[in-house]
Amino acid sequence: MAQATNIQRKARTVAALLGMAVLAACLQSETTSESGVIQGNGLAPPGAPSGTCWGKIPTPAVIETVTEQVLVTPAKINADGTVASLPVYREESRQQIVTPRTDRWFEIPCPPAFTVEFVSTLQRALLARGLYAGQITGNMDAATRRAVLAVQSADGLPSDVLSIETARELGLVAVPRSQ
Repeated sequence: MAQATNIQRKARTVAALLGMAVLAACLQSETTSESGVIQGNGLAPPGAPSGTCWGKIPTPAVIETVTEQVLVTPAKINADGTVASLPVYREESRQQIVTPRTDRWFEIPCPPAFTVEFVSTLQRALLARGLYAGQITGNMDAATRRAVLAVQSADGLPSDVLSIETARELGLVAVPRSQ
């Protein structure tokens, strides 16, 4: 009986820990777009104003392998100047970071803005510029993302996640008075 109670207690503890892990995963949920841009709840660069939403493009580090010959035993030279034994080397390889990993942050409209009306207006704006040839569906589908990628890549942002800057340029989001 005591053994069954002990097992039940352990099972409840494990269930509680699993529940906490699932909850933590929900709070830090991230999604990755087709172009590799990461979006998530609570995801923002240091110093970002609260209430703003951000996307980021992670750029991996560039690493190179350097191989060197390391002297193990020097050459032995006789008194008359002849070589008694050749030097012995070992090959040593190591990796070094040429360019460190970086994250390129850009502000995006927060998810509540992506209504059917907003996405339909985005599709019409892209259609008017000759970047979108699909139907006006109000869905952020693959064709819409490709068009967003095309317009943003031309501006130096290789992402299919709509940036706030592109949304402003397309007339979808108001431009602050300070700009």
